[in-house]
Amino acid sequence: MTERAQGRNRPAPSRPDEPHVIVVGGGVIGISAAYELARAGAAVTVLERDRVGAGASSGNAGTIAVGHPPLNRPGRIAQAIRQMTDSSSPLFVKPRVDPGLWRWLVGFARYCTDAHVQHCMHVMAPLGRHALSAFARLLEEERIECEYTPGGYLEVCSTEAGMEGVRHEAEIIEGHGYRPEVIDGDEVRRREPALGPDRIGAVHYPESATLIPSLFLARLTAAAERRGVRIRSGAEVAAVTHHRGRVTGVTLRSGETVGGDAVVLATGPYSRQLARPFGVRVPVQPGKGYHRDVDIGPNGAPPLRIACVLAEHSVFCTPMDSAIRFAGTMEFSGENDVMRPERLRQLTHAARAAFPDMGTARPRSEWCGLRPMSMDGLPIVGPVPGVEGLVLATGHGMLGLTLGPITGEIVASQVLGGSDSRAKGLLPDRFV
Repeated sequence: MTERAQGRNRPAPSRPDEPHVIVVGGGVIGISAAYELARAGAAVTVLERDRVGAGASSGNAGTIAVGHPPLNRPGRIAQAIRQMTDSSSPLFVKPRVDPGLWRWLVGFARYCTDAHVQHCMHVMAPLGRHALSAFARLLEEERIECEYTPGGYLEVCSTEAGMEGVRHEAEIIEGHGYRPEVIDGDEVRRREPALGPDRIGAVHYPESATLIPSLFLARLTAAAERRGVRIRSGAEVAAVTHHRGRVTGVTLRSGETVGGDAVVLATGPYSRQLARPFGVRVPVQPGKGYHRDVDIGPNGAPPLRIACVLAEHSVFCTPMDSAIRFAGTMEFSGENDVMRPERLRQLTHAARAAFPDMGTARPRSEWCGLRPMSMDGLPIVGPVPGVEGLVLATGHGMLGLTLGPITGEIVASQVLGGSDSRAKGLLPDRFV
């Protein structure tokens, strides 16, 4: 390694008044935290075991969806039991001996109550509005171009049962200050002519937006580096080091130690292992999602005017440049990147049923990635009890992109100022 390269990889130097913060994880949560910490005056090093955006941060549906209830809802367990062993259904749980997963599922079931839904909405509805403001400020301040498209998306239904479900969700969201709009089938096709005649209605969520996630993350990373953040790829953290109740840095898998005044764990489902020595519960399971990108054109995808969610299949259909991204499914099969063809086919079958002009062209790309699914449906963001300088930022589930910038703001406040009122309900000590 050259001397210049070695210099690039050293921890960022700290002035006496400039804390050095190590952010573990180079996804949208980690990079957002690093950006905000540097913006607030900290010296920041990001340690990423693979490469920036290698996980779900670049392959997600590209939807900024605010104000929605959690996955934990009454009736969810009965629905899951019907679907969970069907590898072509929206939800799939690979049958296996995994005590951690089954403990998580039992815990998840305990949170499937009306009271918990209301609790989550009181936490997440205001946070969604803060998230939109954080995006607006960030995109303008850093002049990030990522095909950010306001105007929301349609959640489209083909069955009365589907419409009943989305109407109920819209009522919950409306009660917390958002403006979902229920529309009939004719209006659905007026707004999105590519949809077929069997779509009987939809809900329009106008406050939401879409963007190209890989482009957003790449340009946010560049903005962070302009502010002095140092990023090391291929640097896998093995442990957080500490002395007398205070963080002192991290040890890499290679044996190298990196000193720091604070450590932020933003490693998605892998945060569990790094937090375990401190006795903190991080009830997160990896939920695998998939996408297929199909070029727009003859024998390909139709040119959608607006992003759509196919409600009965939980498939997002998002315009991205010259392609449509079909993304979705939830697979609990452990920490792996095995791509199951039947899961990918489920995306295509749903798309062809919804869009009569959908062709048979091969996808431009196929992908799978792990999302950190928390037991209670809420992110886990805040200081780890009993060890000064250690902060968790995980459990965002399918809202990592949506909550990335606002999580970055919250983490910066917690690390540098000690607290942030917007994190009420998200703190790790709720599981102690």
